[in-house]
Parts: sequence; structure tokens; C-alpha cells
Amino acid sequence: MISKPYLIATIFIATCAIATGASAAKASKKKLAHSRQARQPALPGPAYAQRADAMQAADDIAARRDLDPQWVRATLGQARYLPQVAKFIQPPPAGTPKNWAVYRSRFIDPVRIAAGVRFWQDNRETLARAEAETGVPAEIIVGIIGVETIYGQQVGTFRVIDALTTLAFDFPTNHPRTKERTEFFKGELEQFLSLTHRTSVDPLSLRGSFAGAMGMPQFMPSSWVKYAVDFDGDGKVDLFNSAADVIGSVANYFKAFNWQPGMPTHYPVSFDTSKLDKEALLAPDILPTFNVAGFVSKGAVLEGAALQHKGPLALVELQNGDAAPSYVAGTENFYAITRYNWSSYYALAVIELGQAVAAAHRR
Repeated sequence: MISKPYLIATIFIATCAIATGASAAKASKKKLAHSRQARQPALPGPAYAQRADAMQAADDIAARRDLDPQWVRATLGQARYLPQVAKFIQPPPAGTPKNWAVYRSRFIDPVRIAAGVRFWQDNRETLARAEAETGVPAEIIVGIIGVETIYGQQVGTFRVIDALTTLAFDFPTNHPRTKERTEFFKGELEQFLSLTHRTSVDPLSLRGSFAGAMGMPQFMPSSWVKYAVDFDGDGKVDLFNSAADVIGSVANYFKAFNWQPGMPTHYPVSFDTSKLDKEALLAPDILPTFNVAGFVSKGAVLEGAALQHKGPLALVELQNGDAAPSYVAGTENFYAITRYNWSSYYALAVIELGQAVAAAHRR
């Protein structure tokens, strides 16, 4: 998903939120219930036709994008406020513990792996072509589509126009980043209206996530505009029904975010406690910052191929509730995956699902 890359797959900022609770089983059940609830059609609230601020925005969008003002007003006016959307966009409560093991279990499971194998078998030539043209491995592309929508099985039930308009004009005021998020969604709404007008698609017909992400790869409207490609050569881009366009667009997205062909996504890492400066290693967060020598000098222990790595590394911490955290040494390609969704948990789930599907596909 995305004008701002970390929101391309915004649906998973909430539906993939880190599980909480006293036990993994209880947390998984709670998250599953939330996921099912999120897929139910939202009960609409008032239409935005009566909102002066929305109608003024419609006129402004029409002027900036050279669109018919009456069409923009009529379209935006039919959008409905969705209280569920305002609820689901909220971050987890402060102090919610993260748990990589629980998070991982939601995505690396037999159902998703089997669906991934079928997807790979049905699209093996297209995946091979995308990898050859962009350098993005097929297993990363497959991992993304699997984590996002189980290969098109769960693309969202919310009208995109409703979701985007709700978040553009009624973003929760108690959210810690209300102003920034409001402006983001106003931009996405404008992109959506422009995109559907230009492609002669009914803007009232498209359904997606509660955050307005669309299709099998859950692209936000700005990402559709910037990174989606016609990979099947039929003269249009269709991220809902064309697996080829989805595959090519995901690969193109990562190419745009500087995917390095042949580079691993991460390496195992341990620590030399006698010289460990974990605070310094974690300070840059997931941004690769340290060369191998600098990484090792601060107490990180690498082995084998990792010691020959030429680019920068980041120490990636994955919390496990009350248990000890897990750590990996992330490369620039690990960071590239987080441009799809700004989460190290998400990135590693994508990687490990892709690996699991690839292994099952080879059998």
C-alpha cells in the first residue's frame, strides 16, 4: 500500500496489532473476534452532503484536479460516516505488551500456507517474470499478498469512499496523531476521487479495508497511482481481479523502495554481554545504520555470511510478552519491507510466510 509508504497496508496496523492478554490462546481468540467484526458491513451514519466542510473540500479537490465540481460534490456527498472506522483506527491501549510469537501464529498457519501454494502454482510464470525484472524474490511477493488478504480472500467490506471520508473529516480527536492522520486521509480521498474519475470506475462501488486500502495487495489510493502497473498487458490496472497486476505492482513497489537483488533480509544475531551496548544498537530503531564492524564493536555477534555483509545493519527487537525478546540483524531489504507497513513484526511475518510457502511449494 501509498503516498506515505508506511500506510499502504493500513488495515494491518490495526487488524495485525500485537496480541495481548494473559495467554496466547486468549489473545488469539480476542484478535480473531476483532478481525471477524472488522469484516462485517459497517452500519452507516449520516451522509456528508450536509457537511459544509466536506462540500468545500469537494470544490477544492475539483479545482486542484480539474474535475467536474458537481460530480465531486455528488460523489463525496453520498459518502456516509462509519463509526466502526473511527473505532478501528485507534491504536492499541498504552502499555499493551507486544508478542511476536502470538503475532506470527496469526499468519504462518496451514490455511494461509496452503492458499499460498495454490497461488504460486497458478501464477508461477508471472512470479518468475516479476522476480527476473525487478530482483524481488517470488517468496517476498507471495508473503505480502498472503499476509495482506490471504491471496484475495479478505480484501475488505467497507466502501472505500465511506472509509476515506470518515477518516478525512472525522478522524478521532483523541488519537495521538490526529492532525497528521487527518491530512493524510484527506490526501488519500483526493487521490481516490481523481483515480476513479480518470479510470471511469464508479467510486461508490469499490470496497476495501476500514482505512481505505484496496485489492489483493491492499494499496492505498496514492500507492495505486504511484506504484501499480499493468503487468498482464490488458491496458488497465486491476488490483482486485488480476493476479498478474498484483504481482507486478508489489514487485514494482519494492523496486521503488530500493530493494537490493540478492541481499538477505536479515541474519541471526546474538550478544557478547561483556561489551554489549544494546541501547546504542537499538537507538536507530529499524533503520539500518551500522556497518558490520560498528555493529560487532557494540556487542552484537554475527557469524558466517553476515560477517561479509557490505551494507548497513539494524538491530531489530521483537518482544515476546513476558518472555525474552527475539532479535535479528536487519538489512536494507528488511527495511524495504517495512515501507509497506511500518512494523518489524509485519516484515518478519511476510518473510517467514513466504519462506514457508516456498518450502511447501517445492515439496
